[in-house]
Amino acid sequence: MSAREPARTVVVLAKEPVAGRSKTRLHAEFTPEQAADLARAALEDTFDAVLAVPDVARVLVLDGDPGTWVPSGFDVLHQVTGGLDRRLAAAFAATAEEHEGPILLVGMDTPQLAARGEGGHGLDLGAVDLTGADAVLGLADDGGFWAIGLPRGDRHFYDSVFHGIPMSTDTTGQAQLDRLREFGLRVTLLPTLRDVDLPDDARAVAHAAPGTRFATAWATATGEPAPTASAARHRADDAADDLAAGDLGAAAPSEEPDA
Repeated sequence: MSAREPARTVVVLAKEPVAGRSKTRLHAEFTPEQAADLARAALEDTFDAVLAVPDVARVLVLDGDPGTWVPSGFDVLHQVTGGLDRRLAAAFAATAEEHEGPILLVGMDTPQLAARGEGGHGLDLGAVDLTGADAVLGLADDGGFWAIGLPRGDRHFYDSVFHGIPMSTDTTGQAQLDRLREFGLRVTLLPTLRDVDLPDDARAVAHAAPGTRFATAWATATGEPAPTASAARHRADDAADDLAAGDLGAAAPSEEPDA
């Protein structure tokens, strides 16, 4: 490894934001163009979060063609064809061929990563420790996962980690966690986040991420006021009050899912 080679890599796995192809599950309440605008905003917020991490190599693994929305500082690789399990394995393998050290991969559906100001629910990706465990996994509210970090390995290792995991189900995250543990890997769990799949998710994430591009795009699409930091604080206070009053529905997720 050269003296200038970063010690780790952050990968963004994404789809080109194109009307009719992006965020089609939002079409129940948004036009295809609005859904694509929301997808692009979420992706650009994700780029912001990754660009804020110092001393890392940055890679975009893209389904589609790169446009002016790809910032400088990212190497661009193209996704392979096939299911998400195979695309994840190939993304890690291709990145490991070009870069040293552990790899953290995030999707494009958690723009709240960029909301690190007052009232935001952002997460400092730079604080994710890829050396204190064999793997890290960020579970999503819907049962999937929004991030996964693994050591540098060969193609066979990544194929073994991902191939056959049922993707896009409410048990995907648990299945991936079980697979990692089957390999004897020590797994650190990141905070559970809500990702943007459905219109209700878009509303919730926009309000959890005041000041982000996604929150602005959501306000533009809905005609509602842009979410503010003060409103986010009030919702957090209300949730804390509900929890103190014994409302189990407001309880925070447990540290680990049930095995």
